[in-house]
Amino acid sequence: MNKASRLFWPALVTPKNAVVKQTEQLSRSQKLLTELGLVKSGSNGTYQIMPIAQRSVDKFIDLVDGNMKRAGGQKISLPILTPTGLWKKTGRLEGDISEFYMVRDRSGKQFLMSPTHEEAVTAMLATTAPISYRQMPLRLYQIGPKFRDELKSRFGLMRAKEFLMKDMYTFDVSEETARGTYSVVSEAYDRLFKQLEVPFVKVNAATGMMGGSLSHEYHYVSPVGEDTLLQCSSCGYAGNAEVLDSKVEASTDCPSCHSSHLSQVRGVEVAHTFLLGEKYSKPLGATFLNTSGKPQSLVMGCYGIGITRVLASALEVLSTEQELRWPKLLAPYDVCLIGPKQGSKEQQPAEVIENELLQHIGKICGDQELLHDDRKELTIGKRLLDAKRLGHPLTIVVGATAVQQEAPKLELHVSGGEKMELEINDALKLVAEYSRQKKSLLKGNALQDADERISQSVGHQL
Repeated sequence: MNKASRLFWPALVTPKNAVVKQTEQLSRSQKLLTELGLVKSGSNGTYQIMPIAQRSVDKFIDLVDGNMKRAGGQKISLPILTPTGLWKKTGRLEGDISEFYMVRDRSGKQFLMSPTHEEAVTAMLATTAPISYRQMPLRLYQIGPKFRDELKSRFGLMRAKEFLMKDMYTFDVSEETARGTYSVVSEAYDRLFKQLEVPFVKVNAATGMMGGSLSHEYHYVSPVGEDTLLQCSSCGYAGNAEVLDSKVEASTDCPSCHSSHLSQVRGVEVAHTFLLGEKYSKPLGATFLNTSGKPQSLVMGCYGIGITRVLASALEVLSTEQELRWPKLLAPYDVCLIGPKQGSKEQQPAEVIENELLQHIGKICGDQELLHDDRKELTIGKRLLDAKRLGHPLTIVVGATAVQQEAPKLELHVSGGEKMELEINDALKLVAEYSRQKKSLLKGNALQDADERISQSVGHQL
């Protein structure tokens, strides 16, 4: 079980009447994550993720893994260092590489600290024993650190110099089957972002330096977004403004239906899909043996999701200025339980209920989803304020009302909602319902019998 007293949780403490000089524009998520001790700045553009936030990162990685494997993905790991010679072969070394980190080893050989791995994974296949058409399609993905020397690293994890990314690279025998793969992976992306329950916009996008014939971006709409998105209320078209040749004006006609019903919003790009064709496979010699036994260039796609950027951007969209709000599937803990203050007159009888609640809640949602705020030297009010700012979906307080002789009540706070005073069984039923909703998001509407048994178990009286 997770105990608040044991957490490494270096929250910032600002003395009263202190004058805080703001040296940079902070996003809402950056401010809260930093103040609450969930993320610390390592250096300009790099961040240290503390244990509470790391739980959310790990949950998102698990969610991404599940969706990628469901789409036929196989997980791999590629070296962070990519020889620059590979990028020279594909022509990308001659492009704008001002944002990329270069390093040399002691022999003078130059490497990129990879911002992306198209060349590396394609070269890997090019040096593999002949691949048969029977092995296609190949859908290989990894989750790991990427690097960009951002000119304006800002808004914390939303635009950092080092970040976590999921990148998938797919290989097919033809343009037709590659488009089929594009549809399969895009459906997985759609499903993933719907599971997060954060409003998102999927837009047509420019292929840029990645190249290829087809591209889409996934955005969270936010004032701190750096992309201008166009949405048409007539036909439903959505696109990044950069896909239009002319300068974007409010009166620009829709490129799909030619109406003037376009609106502009700001977006944070959190994922990107590309159909690349033979842009990388041809220059790097990545082939497969076709039905005639002859080598033929692989047809490629690539698909990225910013792991840490999604986390920060989701919080940016959902949170208030004072309190974090998490997507259900990414909240560090489902339930925070706060017991009586040390030395209070209700401490002894309340702790009996507190300990029994710990057992019952642990059975309902799992011990790892329960945070016990056992810092009893602090008042209930101080611990409750921390719980609210951290955005725990459900916070249960075992205070004086829990030990009153007639109709004992627990105080229950839903993130973003009103305080409720509930009888013990009703509070447990609410925990079970929340747990059921989470599992429904993960599995679909068909819940397993085990989940139903968990919901039924809350009928036991304490």
